[in-house]
Amino acid sequence: MATIKAVNESPAVDVRKVLSGKDGCLYDGDGNMLATMESFTGQANITNANFQPLGSAMERSSMTSYRVTLTMSEIVVYDSSFFTSVMKGLQTGVMPVFNFRGMIRSPYNGKKEQVVYRDCVPDGSIDIQNMSTGELYKRSWNFICNNPPELMSSIKSTD
Repeated sequence: MATIKAVNESPAVDVRKVLSGKDGCLYDGDGNMLATMESFTGQANITNANFQPLGSAMERSSMTSYRVTLTMSEIVVYDSSFFTSVMKGLQTGVMPVFNFRGMIRSPYNGKKEQVVYRDCVPDGSIDIQNMSTGELYKRSWNFICNNPPELMSSIKSTD
């Protein structure tokens, strides 16, 4: 049986090594940095099926499916290839398919966490035009990923 510790014995986090948005980038499938993106989120939504084995009071779960979504906020400087290709897709009924690579770089140990998202298609609401007086012009994007995300490299502690 595992021993339960009453006190957190791990050292405090060195706040100088906490990563922020300036330590990350988003790239397209060709490796071009998408510098006009203000924010980027890749999420997995996991669905489980619950079951209760005969003779057990405990309910358990088993994964049945998952869905990977990408959400981005673009600060519009010019009409990007995303926008023009999606607008063409609205006209033709054939939506474009994108590949993305999210990257987080540690300035302290030089390691990079890279995740590749393949076969991403527009999903849900996408801003065509969204203007507010006194605000930067931004466009929100939502995608669903039709292939599992792939971890290409990870940030490893130097400690």
